[in-house]
Amino acid sequence: MRKLYFLLPGTDGKFACGGLWAELKTFNLVKQVCSADVVTYRQREQDKLFLDDVLQQSNLDGVIFIVSWGFDVAKLATKLKKYNVVYHAHSTDYGFSLPASIPIVTVSRHTMGYWGKNSPNSLIYYLPNQISDEFQNLNLSRDIDVLVQARKSSEYLMEKLIPALQKQCKVEVVNSYVEDLPGLFNRAKVYLYDSAEYWALQGVTEGFGLQPMEALACGCQVFSSINSGLSDYLDPGFNSYKIAAYSQEYDVQRILKNVRNWTPPELPAHFFTEYRRESIIQRLQVIVNDLNDFFTHKQQYKSDIESLTKIRFAKLFAQSAYKKIKKKYFARS
Repeated sequence: MRKLYFLLPGTDGKFACGGLWAELKTFNLVKQVCSADVVTYRQREQDKLFLDDVLQQSNLDGVIFIVSWGFDVAKLATKLKKYNVVYHAHSTDYGFSLPASIPIVTVSRHTMGYWGKNSPNSLIYYLPNQISDEFQNLNLSRDIDVLVQARKSSEYLMEKLIPALQKQCKVEVVNSYVEDLPGLFNRAKVYLYDSAEYWALQGVTEGFGLQPMEALACGCQVFSSINSGLSDYLDPGFNSYKIAAYSQEYDVQRILKNVRNWTPPELPAHFFTEYRRESIIQRLQVIVNDLNDFFTHKQQYKSDIESLTKIRFAKLFAQSAYKKIKKKYFARS
């Protein structure tokens, strides 16, 4: 069983974000299946390996490098071309392509579909992000009508919808890190999340969208955008509501109706199962075994499936057009 090295630019300071925490969660789960370490590559950190030092080692056949930081993946893939590399894909639309020699593990089915189209000859797996067990409905009294986290929220949400709601109910807007997020969700009746505008401006996609799922797990009624990874699990009208729908007044009416008649979402018992620790570890066992088999195979065989390059696409398109013309005009003779 090969050792996994999770490559991160750093683990603190300017690199602290939801994507980093999700990757570190995956790293900790992987350690239940095989040996793994964090390796930084932009800043040196005490008690952590540094990539340039690791690459000085003579034999790295027994190592798999996990790359995940979207804007750095293309550069890292080139740097690590002769080694065993896996891309742990969160968001999409970074604009790079990958060779078939790099398997892709995706955090959402949306991302899996993207790479199924854009890297059809690669091994591709689905491994969702983990929803920690502390995100549960504690059946407490809820003193917050509407909860909003300002980060990633749209201009419409912050400047129009929230002021309108504040005139009619108790709204809590969070602008900083929350130590006890499960506790905060358990105080709220309705949670608002509208990230479509934010990710469009970033030029990449919502990879998974942990907060709406965490809020659902804690019993909040969720009004959310349904962009990218959120579409994996949000089902408007059945487990959530689509926000920014048609008009501000329509949003206000639906949100206030939920506040005044609040009950927890009616979700099937298995809804969160695939996102919990036990299910993810089971998936990891299968994926890690497959990756080891693949890299053993790669040592002995070269890739021989022709890629769908622009030149090959043009050739196939011309062949298809010729067949249609031939069938239409020559079949009669």
